[in-house]
Amino acid sequence: TYQELYRKACGILLEAGCREAQADARQLLFYVADLDLSSYALRMNEKVPEDISRRYLETIARRSAREPIQYITGEAPFFGYTFYVTPAVLIPRFDTEILVEEALRYVKPDSHVLDLCTGSGCILLTILAESRRKYGDACEVRGTASDISEDALSVAKCNDERLRTEANFILSDLFNNICGTYDIITTNPPYIPTEIVAGLEPEVRDHEPNLALDGKEDGLFFYRKIANEAGAYLREGGRLIMEIGFDQGEAVMQLLDKAGYTDVKCIKDLSGLDRVVMAVWQTYSK
Repeated sequence: TYQELYRKACGILLEAGCREAQADARQLLFYVADLDLSSYALRMNEKVPEDISRRYLETIARRSAREPIQYITGEAPFFGYTFYVTPAVLIPRFDTEILVEEALRYVKPDSHVLDLCTGSGCILLTILAESRRKYGDACEVRGTASDISEDALSVAKCNDERLRTEANFILSDLFNNICGTYDIITTNPPYIPTEIVAGLEPEVRDHEPNLALDGKEDGLFFYRKIANEAGAYLREGGRLIMEIGFDQGEAVMQLLDKAGYTDVKCIKDLSGLDRVVMAVWQTYSK
């Protein structure tokens, strides 16, 4: 029955060390069998068709190998939207919504936004979608997404089609292939120190792209480059908004101060941890 199969899956995931074994087993069952809580309650004592049982146990085997559910289902929620994801991109996380919320405070109907290290595109495409909702027909917000990975850009383009946000996409190592100037630059760059990556949870260490995780020796490599180069691509009064690690706020703020930015500040997440650093580019202050 569905209930017996679910209980069997819970046992497999518990033995594999999955922290949310019951929730994972339930989510994957609903995904494979096209169920929700109500339909499961009605059908829990029914015999499971053989093909559904087989496919479900295949997904449980993948999850027991600590593959993230989002890669198994190919989808991840973010800011009320559903994003397509593959192992070529980081899985969108709730903490990153703080960056989007902060960026939306400063987006105007005619803003041009650049998102570096775009991955799935969740930051930029959400900004574009939310701006369209806010400004309606008056919205002329433009977005450009860049990434060093062609595979990541392919995922972002799929999400652009899903959300109908009509962004531009550039294959680029940070600013190497970027032209023009922007009102807002957003980024969630790799920021985990190399020696820390090896100790991450298996879901992250073994399945998410190392290219998007490893921030080199001290985790600040990409922040140094962005702080030193972004000013050339920001309009007067433009804003640089970056996600950071919980213990990197002071260091990143110092980098921006040294590079000549003004109004440098750190925004905390809902847990009270440093999560986003924002700064304003003013050429007249140099």
